[in-house]
Amino acid sequence: MSLVHKIALSLIKNVGPMVAKNLLIHFGSAEAVFTATKEQILKLDGIGEFRVNAILHNDAIEKAEKHIEFIEKHDIQVLFYADDNYPKRLRNCYDAPLLLYYKGTADLNHKRIVSVVGTRNATTYGKLLCKQLAEVLKAYDVIIMSGLAHGIDSAAHKESLAFEIPTVGVLGHGLDRIYPAVHKELTQKMVHNGGLLTEFLPGTNPDRENFPKRNRIIAGIADVTVVVEASLKGGALITAELANSYNRDVYAFPGRVNDEFSEGCNFLIKTNRAALINNPMDLIYYLGWDDEVPKKTEIQVQLPLDLTKDEERIYLILKENALSIDELSLAVNMAQSKLAIILLTLEMQGAIISLPGKMYKIA
Repeated sequence: MSLVHKIALSLIKNVGPMVAKNLLIHFGSAEAVFTATKEQILKLDGIGEFRVNAILHNDAIEKAEKHIEFIEKHDIQVLFYADDNYPKRLRNCYDAPLLLYYKGTADLNHKRIVSVVGTRNATTYGKLLCKQLAEVLKAYDVIIMSGLAHGIDSAAHKESLAFEIPTVGVLGHGLDRIYPAVHKELTQKMVHNGGLLTEFLPGTNPDRENFPKRNRIIAGIADVTVVVEASLKGGALITAELANSYNRDVYAFPGRVNDEFSEGCNFLIKTNRAALINNPMDLIYYLGWDDEVPKKTEIQVQLPLDLTKDEERIYLILKENALSIDELSLAVNMAQSKLAIILLTLEMQGAIISLPGKMYKIA
């Protein structure tokens, strides 16, 4: 597909990402949208006269052509929703942007991506947690995402670079500027080990309304969102709420009940919007990443003592792969009510452990 048409499709007024995606699905390409007739467009559900006129009569292509020169000059990648290089995790979100602009080296489809968010007024405690988190995550081959704001965001980026972890900043403006400007030197390092990502065209100012939009990318592009410090009002809680809406795991570090910048984390934990982690290794445990530690070759399967036939059968299946209770129920042809009791017994014996999402694996 033509790059000009891809960008132009995102510039049509009153045609948001969801409508644009429907147009793509129906017509097959961005170019085909611009050559479609009024009658063809009206066949789509939810497309009225107002939007049809916006699609048929606009200057989007002319505007897109003006941006191409800057994009090519500054080696910016354009990630289009229908292309293979578009972040797959984000594509699964219903409100994913049609286009992303990216400058960097990190693979946005890397096997493990962790988003770290928090208050702009980070305390010493919050910054220390960022350092500890990066130090632990270093061994697990991750990319760390955040929003390049003051406070926890910038601490997460800086500690990632200190431990040589690729880190990507998601911006609320175009790639022709850096906001806050004080992070210019930081972003220069990030481009070489990570990157900068935005849905906004060059020339877009860091307007207030852009940052909630930015937060949905931070939440949707990652496997998990970690809230380090947060007040009750702010972008961190918005990001956590978005991550929950995308069925992504959310974790939060608790703080003292009278600390303003721990109120948000404590609220997320209290209301079951985030699981509590006391230290970074808790995150590794919950995500099941600790099984990457090399294991000694076993000559034969060692079973825990005193297992019933049903317990032994389930244990041996979990020995091969971690499975959900739904998958186990099908594998052993057993009612979930009975299976749940056996799983609880195995867990109490220390033979298996439970993971988020009702997943189970051997201990």
